[in-house]
Amino acid sequence: MRSDSAERPDSRHSWLVALAGAIGMVFTFGTPFSYGVLRAPLSEAFGISPIALSSVFSVMLFTFFIGSGLVGMFAARVPVRVVLLVCAAVAGAIAPALYVTGSYLGLLVVFALLGIALGTVFVLIASVVPRWFDERRGAATGLIFVGNGLGLFVLPPVWQFAIAEYGIDRAFLLIMAATAAAFLLTGLVCRRPRWTDGSTATVTEVLEWVGRLIGTRTFKLLFVGIAFAFSWYQLLAAFAVDLFAARGLTAAGASAAFGLIGGVSIVSRIGSGYLADRIGSRRSFLASLACATVGIGLLFTSRPSLLAVAIVLLGIGLGGTATLYIPLLMEIYDPNRDTAIVGTFNVATGISALAMPPLGTASVAYTDGYALAVSLTLIVTVVSLWTVSVATRP
Repeated sequence: MRSDSAERPDSRHSWLVALAGAIGMVFTFGTPFSYGVLRAPLSEAFGISPIALSSVFSVMLFTFFIGSGLVGMFAARVPVRVVLLVCAAVAGAIAPALYVTGSYLGLLVVFALLGIALGTVFVLIASVVPRWFDERRGAATGLIFVGNGLGLFVLPPVWQFAIAEYGIDRAFLLIMAATAAAFLLTGLVCRRPRWTDGSTATVTEVLEWVGRLIGTRTFKLLFVGIAFAFSWYQLLAAFAVDLFAARGLTAAGASAAFGLIGGVSIVSRIGSGYLADRIGSRRSFLASLACATVGIGLLFTSRPSLLAVAIVLLGIGLGGTATLYIPLLMEIYDPNRDTAIVGTFNVATGISALAMPPLGTASVAYTDGYALAVSLTLIVTVVSLWTVSVATRP
């Protein structure tokens, strides 16, 4: 198909699409991982116990990863712009929801819808924006994942400030309205480029394709490898602040040290994209996992200088793996199945997201120490490094 001369790979328009995608990405991960800020105000405002509320946030994470992954697989025939605008409409529709519902079931529905809308936007942006690039695909992917990392860094304090200033009802209204506006902008700009072919597969054909993939050794290894490539951070998040405090930092210093991992990851998201453009996505992804592995190993020590090195290496590993796993998958599978590919492997990430945090917490509580938790984190990282390396070996 002939494309407009302004809409060619790596053009100014391509970078405009990437920028719009980065803006949308800011609002994808930030709110789901702000549940620690939301839990107490919601419990107080609606008289629901924190334990019951934890199931609400579990459902949100489930729909974010698993639900959006399935949407990504089966919505490939629908224009990307349409799905993004629907997600913007969902975010806008639920913005005033806390004014009209105060029941557990109402909150469950609201946060389930929110999770699937946020996760679907993530899947679509992450799978479609790289299609606008050939030579600068790694750098463009790094840009959109900077938005993702920025949301993790910025939105929790934004939620905290808004709740303190306006109360939970109005804070939810304002931030969901901003989320809807960002998704509207993304939906108006982002679509598949005209020179690529969207999927014409039916649901049955997608299921048959997934069935064929499941039967291959490469898919089995990659499914485990991609899941475990993010499991180490999910495990680490369960005990890192307490670990740093046990190593001699103050409570504030321990929180800052953990946050610094995310801060370093913002920089590494850009750097890993440029590195991938030079040495390839596979080598860059494996190098990022190797950095995370070394960083986790250094957590066994209590020396402040080595802990500082560990934080930097963990930030590099987090940013690199988050940025490069999609270009890696696109090199292995047919890019015309972009959303189905990302959606399928998003299911793997979702499974690990539900399982790993409780495992990390339980390992610390059971042993009254951190050696087992750090060991488990190291093991899943090494397993990921090995399985991805074998599965993608030329």
